[in-house]
Amino acid sequence: MDHRVFEVGLALGLAALAALLASRLRFSIVPFLILAGMAVGPHAPKFGIVDLRFQESAEIIAFLGRMGVLFLLFYLGLEFSVSRLVRAGRSIAVGGSIYIGINFTAALAFGFLMGWPFKEVMIAAGIIATSSSAIVAKMLFDLRRTANPETEMILGIIMFEDVFLAVYLSLVSGIVLSGATSVGGVLLSAGLALGFILGLLVIGRLATPWLNRVLRISSNEVFVIVIFAALMLVAGFAETIKVAEAIGALLIGLVLSETEHSERIEHLVLPFRDFFGALFFFNFGLTIDPTALGGAVWPALGAVVLTVVGNVVAGVLAGRSAGLKPGQSMTVGLTIVSRGEFSIILANLGKAGGLMPMLQPFAALYVLILAILGPLLTKESERIYGLTPSGRRERAAAEEQERERERERQRALLEGDEDEPPPDAEGERRLWAATWDGHG
Repeated sequence: MDHRVFEVGLALGLAALAALLASRLRFSIVPFLILAGMAVGPHAPKFGIVDLRFQESAEIIAFLGRMGVLFLLFYLGLEFSVSRLVRAGRSIAVGGSIYIGINFTAALAFGFLMGWPFKEVMIAAGIIATSSSAIVAKMLFDLRRTANPETEMILGIIMFEDVFLAVYLSLVSGIVLSGATSVGGVLLSAGLALGFILGLLVIGRLATPWLNRVLRISSNEVFVIVIFAALMLVAGFAETIKVAEAIGALLIGLVLSETEHSERIEHLVLPFRDFFGALFFFNFGLTIDPTALGGAVWPALGAVVLTVVGNVVAGVLAGRSAGLKPGQSMTVGLTIVSRGEFSIILANLGKAGGLMPMLQPFAALYVLILAILGPLLTKESERIYGLTPSGRRERAAAEEQERERERERQRALLEGDEDEPPPDAEGERRLWAATWDGHG
């Protein structure tokens, strides 16, 4: 008997429970969805029609997960635009270059020290070097830090990472998926990927006036069908020329972000991004056998330590280049330490290219640890800075200033200085004045 619809419903139920738990704990949903998937899957038991192995529905859930990748990258493209990067200015370019330079170089060195082959090193470097835009943006909103001085630098680095990721993912997908082994073959694949990116962006910019006219569709139903058709066609075409389909989705998002309909598209696509994105993380967990994680524990822990150190160093240097205070600069590094969707996309790319199986459990453990640790470090960034020598000096100086102000107030009280009444007296005077005005 066919139980595929029931199994898909069961998968959605587990994802919903994970999402509710994450919401109740006010934490990122990503690790909970991955853990929910890891708790079931091929290694799980079967109870009558309740088959937690998801054998009948595995292909359907996997396909829905692929849709999640497309919507995540498509929405990211809508949020970002080439013209926005140009307007962002020098600080973003410098800060982003510092961040990517330090973290990517350290990640490459880590892969080679592990003795992994070249293609595996390229995938691992991307996994380690790129942060999660979704988790970072959510933490900035949840902690109400959107107006903080360092937030512009944080968002700028994320934008720079997105551009780097678009190019890097195209290059790596051309190398991994094409099976090219010679230098000429690798360069040809990389050139094809870059040509596809630049060609689509140029055509998209030139076609913006035409797209504005074509997309003036009053019916939301027709509008959504047209947008989704463009998304699937471009992503599918990218896949046929050995460029990751996620890059096609990102590029069509970038093109449509330049149109006058970008806000309408974002509004209509957002529920699909959240729904399919949740299944993407859940399906990733399904592919991970917890009993096979043992060999990836030490590499994942090493990569986590490397990431935290690299982020702090990069954040301090990037913040200094933008004139931020030391505490704000450290907050930059600790805020963007979370890893998530991009690391998983790269791990899935390695699986599609037939690379060594350990990349999957390595990415799963690495993302899980940082998806949990990242928000904690972000929340406690000020306290962590206070433990450093610079933080202790700043705190001591601030306490000394407060003591000096208190001494000044005490002297004013003793000398009867009427120009500076004590705070309580001043408060009573203002209250009396307000009351008198209200009854005058």
